[in-house]
Amino acid sequence: MRSGTTPPWLEDDPVPPKSPLSIWYHDLYTMGIDPTARFPRDRYKMLEERIRDAPLPSPIEFREPGLASADDLLRVHGPDYVDRFLSGRLSDREINRIGLKPWRSSFTQRTLLIMGGSISALEHVFQHGGISGNMAGGTHHSHADFGSGYCVFNDIAICAKIALEREDVERVAVLDLDVHQGDGTAATLRDTPGALTVSVHCEANFPFRKVASDFDLPLPAGAGDSDYLDRVQEGLDIVSGFSPDVLLFQAGVDALASDALGKLKVSRSGMRLRNQMVLSHVVDQGLPCVIFMGGGYSDPIKHTVDAFLDLFADAAIANGRMQRTTVLGGRHREREAV
Repeated sequence: MRSGTTPPWLEDDPVPPKSPLSIWYHDLYTMGIDPTARFPRDRYKMLEERIRDAPLPSPIEFREPGLASADDLLRVHGPDYVDRFLSGRLSDREINRIGLKPWRSSFTQRTLLIMGGSISALEHVFQHGGISGNMAGGTHHSHADFGSGYCVFNDIAICAKIALEREDVERVAVLDLDVHQGDGTAATLRDTPGALTVSVHCEANFPFRKVASDFDLPLPAGAGDSDYLDRVQEGLDIVSGFSPDVLLFQAGVDALASDALGKLKVSRSGMRLRNQMVLSHVVDQGLPCVIFMGGGYSDPIKHTVDAFLDLFADAAIANGRMQRTTVLGGRHREREAV
C-alpha cells in the first residue's frame, strides 16, 4: 500500500478484535529521568494518558515490565560495560556520550525496565502472534561496549538475539524508521546469521560516523512525505524478500517536520501513512511484529505524542485483524478463518 487510501484492515467491519494490543509501560519511563535533563521525558506519561483517554476503535492494554537480567544484556553487550553500568561506575565521558544526565538513582532500574519491556513484548508475539509493543525502547545507538545518543543498552539487538535462539526462528528483520541511523544495531548484529538490518534515515544527522547496516536508505535533509515514503517502501520490499519470521519495527517519529532534532519535513499524515504501510505488510504476511517507540523530540512535544498515538491506535486495529496469524514452525504461517 502506497496510496492515501484506507487499508482494508482499517475499514469498519463486523469482526471484533480477538485480543487487545499489549504494550509495556512503567511510570519510571518518565520519572527515572531527571526533570532538568534535555531529553523530553514527559512524552511517555503524556502518551499513556492520551491512550487511556482516547476513544480508540480497538482496545489497548498496558502491561508492566519486569527487569531485564544481566544475562539478557550479555547477549549483546560486553561484561565489563554491563558490570560498570549496573554498579554505577561509568566514567563521566561515558555518561556524557549517553546524554541522559543528571542521572537519578532510579535510572538503572528505568533502563532495566525498558529492556524488560521489549523482551516481554517479543515473548508475547511468540506466544500469541500478532503485534505488541514497548512504549519506550528502540535504543539503536547503543553499541556492545558503550552507550550513545540517549541509549544505554540496545533492546532491538537483544530481542533479535533472543528470537534467533528459538528453534522455530531462522530469520529476524529490523526495520528502523527513526530519523537517525541505527548504528548500534548495525554494529551489534553485523556478524549475526539470520539477522537483517534496514535503516531509513536522514543522512546529514546523528550519528555522524555511521556503521553500515545491511541496507541503509538515506534521505537528504529537508525531504518530505513523498521521498520518505518511497524509501519506506524500498525498506519493506527488502524485508519482504528476506521472509523473516519476526519483524522488529523501530518506529521513531522524529522525521516529523516539527521535530527539533530531525531535519526532515514529514507531516503527521505522512507519518501515519508510513505506519500503515508497515502494518499492512505485517497483516498481509501474518508476520509477528514488535514495535519499539524510538525517537521523537518535537517542539512542542504534543506533535510527537500525537504521532505516537496514531501509531499505537493503528497497531491495535492491525493486531485485531491478524486473527492469530502466526504459527512459528520454521517457515510456516497460517490464518484462522474469520
